[in-house]
Amino acid sequence: MDDEGAAPPRAEDEGGWSVAATAATALALYRPRTLKNGSSFLVLDHFGDAQAIGSTAEGLFHDDTRFVSRLSLRVAGLRPLLLSSAVSADNAVLTVNLTNPDLTVAPDRKLLRDTVHVERQMVLGTGLLRERISVRNFGDARLSTEISLSVAADFADIFEVRGQKRARRGERRAPEVRPDGSLVFGYRGLDEVERRTRLRFDPPPLGTPARDNRWPVELEPGEHAVIEVTILCETGPEAADAPSPPGFDALLADIRNWGGARERQRAAVISSNQAFNDWFARSASDLAMLTTETEAGPFPYAGIPWFSCPFGRDSLITAIQCLWADPELARGVLRYHAKLQATELDPARDAEPGKILHESRSGEMAALREVPFGRYYGSVDSTPLFVVLAAQYAERTGDLDLVRETWPNIVAALGWIERHGDIDGDGLLEYDRQSVNGLVNQGWKDSWDSVFHADGRLAEAPIALIEVQAYGEAAWRGAGRLAKALGHEDEAALWTDRADALRARVEDAFWVEELNTYALALDGEKRPCRVRSSNAGHALLTGLPSPDRARRVAQTLMAPESFCGWGIRTIAEGEGRYNPMSYHNGSVWPHDNGLIALGMKRYGLNAQLERLLTGIYDSALAVDMYRLPELFCGFPRRHGEVPTSYPVACLPQAWAAATVYASLGAMLGVSFRPEEGVIRFLRPFLPAWLEELRIENLRLGNATVDVRLRRHDADGGVSLNVLRRRGQVEVAVIT
Repeated sequence: MDDEGAAPPRAEDEGGWSVAATAATALALYRPRTLKNGSSFLVLDHFGDAQAIGSTAEGLFHDDTRFVSRLSLRVAGLRPLLLSSAVSADNAVLTVNLTNPDLTVAPDRKLLRDTVHVERQMVLGTGLLRERISVRNFGDARLSTEISLSVAADFADIFEVRGQKRARRGERRAPEVRPDGSLVFGYRGLDEVERRTRLRFDPPPLGTPARDNRWPVELEPGEHAVIEVTILCETGPEAADAPSPPGFDALLADIRNWGGARERQRAAVISSNQAFNDWFARSASDLAMLTTETEAGPFPYAGIPWFSCPFGRDSLITAIQCLWADPELARGVLRYHAKLQATELDPARDAEPGKILHESRSGEMAALREVPFGRYYGSVDSTPLFVVLAAQYAERTGDLDLVRETWPNIVAALGWIERHGDIDGDGLLEYDRQSVNGLVNQGWKDSWDSVFHADGRLAEAPIALIEVQAYGEAAWRGAGRLAKALGHEDEAALWTDRADALRARVEDAFWVEELNTYALALDGEKRPCRVRSSNAGHALLTGLPSPDRARRVAQTLMAPESFCGWGIRTIAEGEGRYNPMSYHNGSVWPHDNGLIALGMKRYGLNAQLERLLTGIYDSALAVDMYRLPELFCGFPRRHGEVPTSYPVACLPQAWAAATVYASLGAMLGVSFRPEEGVIRFLRPFLPAWLEELRIENLRLGNATVDVRLRRHDADGGVSLNVLRRRGQVEVAVIT
């Protein structure tokens, strides 16, 4: 990373905080191999290398800093041939199989390709990477060759990797070998924090460990040799008595034990369709990998590589999508955000009392406020979504103890909605950034050009988004139910009245009769942005529209201008800023579709829902590893083609992975009555591609149940059988 460059752009610059789309950042185009653990993540090419043939956004990252920028293995000085490369189904270990190319090893002797087998296996802990390199001779003669490994550490901040330029950087130290034989790369940042990358090799390389390390390999036929590499990401003063990190096998066992514990906390799904099983299994594993264990409980980081950190709306929406199957995730998300809720005014961070976190970063640029995201609160939807999730969690689990624990935070969030979220006092929720470097748009479509009028003119702040009004209405109504459950009758009545008033205000101000949908937003002059958008579909999720208007919104969303065949576009074709290759103005986001699917189910719109879910399912089957990306382009579906990749999309992304849970929840209409000990399936259906579905370990309180649902081709109905019951729980099907 070059030390020279311009000052970071201000947020008013077009795309000031977006990811710069370059050949180096366009990871989605070749589907890199990724691992994550806690605040560390790894991005490698299919060979298990980082930046082996050019500058890319690959490497080992820890706490928003790249601790390894180059990792490149060679056989006899040449890049080996790739046989296979895959992350295990549980995302615990990366395995790469390589072999030698044709080599001239002496003037009169050649080594034919496919003689040497090299297997690379990598396991990632928090701040720790273990690699095991196994070399085996499958030839019929003695083998003499060499394995080499090149390493480098640039200590680039994640925002530098994303494309930001810095006027100055800290001091990068020359690599040195310590008395214990470890190779250490060092960097002292402008934040005066020491960061080190420490490498240990077993056996040691030939000569002194350095950037380029070599191991001569002498093997008889059938023999093998093993090289183990340990990489540690260290921050702060060196510890003379630092404990030894766990070995490869112990680290792998720890990761799998944690994943197994999380698996036992959520429902498992198995179907008659193996492709669907593969999609579900990959999504569940991705969510487990992206989830970090915090003091508050499990918390999903947003996505790799650009957003591997805590995000407010992403975590809340992920938890909402997964709630029926994994309430423990929602519990962790609620407790985490309660702990970090803003308590004072801080315009530089767009923070106000009661507001819920938008994003939290721990890198050098965040510490120096070169970017505003160290602990940043610039989102208008995280706060109402926090209350919505709290209410839904209580209804799902009956856990009023958590409601009591977070009650001051819920009340503070409602206070923010009333005082700071409603900028002009008209009852609607609006946003207008306070930080000069903050986000211009603060809904989930937070790119600079995502809110506009029919003629393409950008909307001026303060802006009221349609989906945020729906979240606000649901927050007031859900808080009313919580207040009633806790015996706060006055607050319950007051907050329910506010929900009714907001619903009436939205229906009057946002409905656009000629478009058969709600306006995208109201601008600062209360002029509606008469644009067909997916945002309106989120109103179905919360139950804000009347049944007739909900049906008309769904019809608009499933029209060809919006539904491209793979999913619903963020903006309909034909609108002023429509562009199927844009981030928010014509692309398809899986989580967006998952929330709309839940909304369609709420209104019993099963015909539209089945078309939508089939598009999402087909998308999952068409992408690499059944891993739905953060987003893809919104080009119309064509026979024989797959969804068009968006080049800098995160892979994996938590709320995209959670879409399979939302899809299942929508199909089955699953809901819970904890006070009665009943799990309900409301008008469940299974699409033609899903004949049978089994759900195991579906929890309600201390009880669990396993059920099987079968589709009947004759009438399209679904039958349900209880396979196993543990504890006091009943299952009801409502047709």
